[in-house]
Amino acid sequence: MTVTGERTEALTATRIAEGVRSGVLDPELVLHDTLARIARHDAVLASFASVRTEAAVHEAQELKRRVAAGEERLPLAGVPIAIKDVVPITGEVMRAGSRATSRVPQTADHPVVARLRKAGAIVVGTTATPEASLWLTTDGDRITRNPWQSERSASGSSGGSAAALGAGLVLLAHGTDGLGSIRQPAAACGVLGLKPSRGLIPTDLGQNDWYGLAENGPMATTVADLALMLSVMAGQPLLADVAPLRRSLRIAVSARPPVQGVRTNPAITAALFSAAGLLRRNGHHVARDQPVYPQRLSMAGTFRWFAAAADYVEEVADPSLLQDRTVGHASAGRRVRPLVRSEQLTDWRDRADAFFDSYDLMLTPVTATHPLRADRWSERAWAANVRSNVAASGGFAGMWNVAGFPALALPFGIDTVTGTPIGLQLAARHGGEHLLLSVAARMEAWRPWPTTAPGWA
Repeated sequence: MTVTGERTEALTATRIAEGVRSGVLDPELVLHDTLARIARHDAVLASFASVRTEAAVHEAQELKRRVAAGEERLPLAGVPIAIKDVVPITGEVMRAGSRATSRVPQTADHPVVARLRKAGAIVVGTTATPEASLWLTTDGDRITRNPWQSERSASGSSGGSAAALGAGLVLLAHGTDGLGSIRQPAAACGVLGLKPSRGLIPTDLGQNDWYGLAENGPMATTVADLALMLSVMAGQPLLADVAPLRRSLRIAVSARPPVQGVRTNPAITAALFSAAGLLRRNGHHVARDQPVYPQRLSMAGTFRWFAAAADYVEEVADPSLLQDRTVGHASAGRRVRPLVRSEQLTDWRDRADAFFDSYDLMLTPVTATHPLRADRWSERAWAANVRSNVAASGGFAGMWNVAGFPALALPFGIDTVTGTPIGLQLAARHGGEHLLLSVAARMEAWRPWPTTAPGWA
């Protein structure tokens, strides 16, 4: 219990930071609540790769000294935060979901981690990810489970972050997104996730950021918290102010997957058009439309997915410990790496930009179907992993990585067959984060969603 008598999970990150700054909340007690929840639940959930119990306590104590000394500009004061195990944290080993990586502790924080700590956040641990962040299921030594339905995966690759949020273990989590790796697990676990515009947040993700696709981004359970974390990661405080909508928007809606041969699950399609109707009833102009997405452009993302695996396996400490599916992916990547060209990105970016001359936003599903089953996909054949990943995603998320445009996943309903959340995606042209957050805030108000899956008290 905190000094206010409220459980930490009943609070939001915004309220915790306000309480710590004002002296109403003790950051050590907030941290104690968080660590207790992780200890109670994560043996089943497997959302954390490591928990920094002792180091986090030291950080909370140091924060108390910073607050007592009158330090200003602490927008995340005392908020426990989880960091995906793919970026450096001083003194911690970065495994990237792999046994093949070095066990030498990192000597410096990633720029995003440094910004979060400077803002007063307490790094409570690192979250699970599939090897090299390549897959739509988070499993390796342990299987990261969906907090809504344990027989389903938390998705990937930021599956540990999404699961920890969905179970209320933390209120903010960091993720990375190369072809939907923030938005897809956010949708699976009933939380919010945002892939920012290219260039808004420092990347430094591998040698080339998945050839220009990968981004760091925030994950949260409320729009206000998501905006607050985004503002810190981007170093732009004004992004935390979610402005009210003051005009009618032109919104395109489509359930058609960009990947040919994939069909969208009927429950997801129904949720999509329910959301479209909600927007229309509230004064927005909604039309069924989608940009022309030639199949050759979808290969721009696919080639980079493969090529990133080839780059990864050439850098690990002990390639003999890599998973077979990763080795297979890298083999394909070496063959297509010569086909990766920068004009593939600019071609699709120009087409997407022209589409947004007619619309303010585009509304789609995040994925074509429900989360895959929680299983040891890491032990299955490479081809089986690729087929299942492509069929489940449908390409809805990846098209915005190729464009470099922002896209936000938000919960909107439950699939009654699987018992897992349905996530919808809002996308805008480059620099449209403020608009995405404003619309998400209105939808949150019109159709509130549970911030925690049932059964994780």
